[in-house]
Amino acid sequence: MARLGGEARDLLFSFRFSLLCPISIGIYPDLLGEAGPFFCLPRLFLTLSHAATIVPPTRHFGNRALSQDGEKTHIVQRSRETFVAIGDTGLTARIEREASATNQFKTFLSRYFYFCMSLVLAALVVVGFSRTVNVALFHANPPRPLLLWMHGAAFSTWIVFFIAQSSLVRVRKVSVHRALGWFGAGLAAVMVVLGFAIAVVMTRFDILVLHQKGVDSFLSVPFGDMIVFGSCVGAAINFRKKPAYHRPLLFIATCHLMDAAVGRFDFIFNHSLFYLAVDGLIALGMMRDRVVDGRVHKVYLYALPAIIVVQTFAIYTWRVNPAWWAAITHAILGL
Repeated sequence: MARLGGEARDLLFSFRFSLLCPISIGIYPDLLGEAGPFFCLPRLFLTLSHAATIVPPTRHFGNRALSQDGEKTHIVQRSRETFVAIGDTGLTARIEREASATNQFKTFLSRYFYFCMSLVLAALVVVGFSRTVNVALFHANPPRPLLLWMHGAAFSTWIVFFIAQSSLVRVRKVSVHRALGWFGAGLAAVMVVLGFAIAVVMTRFDILVLHQKGVDSFLSVPFGDMIVFGSCVGAAINFRKKPAYHRPLLFIATCHLMDAAVGRFDFIFNHSLFYLAVDGLIALGMMRDRVVDGRVHKVYLYALPAIIVVQTFAIYTWRVNPAWWAAITHAILGL
């Protein structure tokens, strides 16, 4: 009876397979092996009956496994492989999206960093000098020396020049960029001379006309600015045919002029933080190189330590005003 019951069970299972053959072919095509889909019902009945005698049936059919042994393992394995494939595809797509975003950011920095920074520096100049350059200064009594306005015009022109040069590179007007560069070289030379001259003239004005005390030691700051600016611009002219050197040198030179703008904020000036702000701007250029090229250009590695030495000397002589520096400034000012 037990054997007869088993045969009846196999027959019933085979009959259930024959009735559900369209579903079973669609869901579990691997059960048919190499035979492929069967359109002849007797052949399908015999094939699935043979499978039923080999594979112990389960009580349910549909999205569940058809057996508890090898065939179940086979189906689960196929599903797992499909899941892994789908998961790998999703991970690959995510990695590709992240790589695409990173490449776009690198491209943006490579193409537009110097142009964007020229606008940032111009904004700093406007915000900083708007705190002191006002109607009271234009109509000051006593009036300020004419050389002060020439100095302001020259340095403002440099900011416009830096924006223009960055824009010309972006629109690929290299020939115009190079021709205008010689105007910038002459402008920079005038700025250096004016920078030293206005520092002396305005210090004498503050001491002799406005009767301010202890301002002579501040000469070290504008002197240091002109040394850094003139050196960087001179090196940039020398490397004008090597953009990898030329661009960061001009960027550093322009950034170092920003101490006059950020120093207009009382807190920054009183705590001698304007050079820290300048170095932060220069560090942005280093970060740009690190992201775009994977390394910081050697211009920054050589220039920034030397600049920090000059800055440290300027702050020390200004705040401490040792006797030897006081003697030097008095000689320069003719006091």
